[in-house]
Amino acid sequence: MKKILPALLLLVIHSFAQAQDAWPSKPVRIVVPSSPGGGTDVYARLLAQALGDSLKQQFVVENRPGASGNIGAAAVAKAAPDGYTFLVSANPALSVNPSLYRNLPYNAERELAPVTRGVMAPMVIVVNPAVKASSLSELVGLGKSGDRLAYGSAGTGSPTFLGIKMLEEKSGAQFTHVPYKGVGAGYADLLGGQIQFMMPDVASAIGHIRAGKLRALAVTQATPLLPGVPTLAQAGYPVDVFTSFSVVAPAGTPEPVLARLGAEIARAMRTGPVAEKLEAQALVPVFDTPAEFAASLKKERDGWAEFIRRNNIQPSD
Repeated sequence: MKKILPALLLLVIHSFAQAQDAWPSKPVRIVVPSSPGGGTDVYARLLAQALGDSLKQQFVVENRPGASGNIGAAAVAKAAPDGYTFLVSANPALSVNPSLYRNLPYNAERELAPVTRGVMAPMVIVVNPAVKASSLSELVGLGKSGDRLAYGSAGTGSPTFLGIKMLEEKSGAQFTHVPYKGVGAGYADLLGGQIQFMMPDVASAIGHIRAGKLRALAVTQATPLLPGVPTLAQAGYPVDVFTSFSVVAPAGTPEPVLARLGAEIARAMRTGPVAEKLEAQALVPVFDTPAEFAASLKKERDGWAEFIRRNNIQPSD
């Protein structure tokens, strides 16, 4: 009996290792908690293609927009931790919403396992060309004059909302907030003139800017894609906000799967074709470990918790 137990244990360990080596043996679901067309969706689909090519398995993107990312994040948090469901999300669902919502349907820290920060995405303040503002100062001036220009966002608590909220706090301007289920959903109204401006990521806005359909006033970080556009700090309004598109999994997902996925994502972002596409979208890769990502998330959560308390921000969706 004493000899049988170690043999059984070795068999179980060997079988487990073989199962991890075989991953993925069926299609993998990537949930995006926002609508198609936004930067998160752009990055997720780029990853899905690259991972599908390298791992010889289908990676399917599923958009689950709504509630500032809560719907999609909750779906992944409650999914089976078998390595076949992952979340590619912007910051809010991971770092902002825990302080914003009292009854969040998931625990971001306990129910979602960090894989990688993924990419950082510079943001840009863009206006409909009909708006009489060719600079950030002129936009702020309109906000101070009582002209309550409407701006769209991916929902209360999204970087697209928080960035403008910070601008209001620093400048004294006031604008009217119009939340959408994702940045992509807001573009139709922005291009049509129903709202006047937004602060999306450069990745999703660059095509509209180059086509002359939107005017760029300022960026959060300098990017070669918009060489003549000043940063918010250069324009006189330093705003400490950023967007990142990160990858997490249901807590309990096998560590070998998380490690392999993280390694494959890093490898993909270093390859020529993917690296070129990221650069073309102004997306900056972050090659971090799960532990490093977890530490940066904690710092981010603490910072947003303070800002939300100070400004008494309440969810609108």
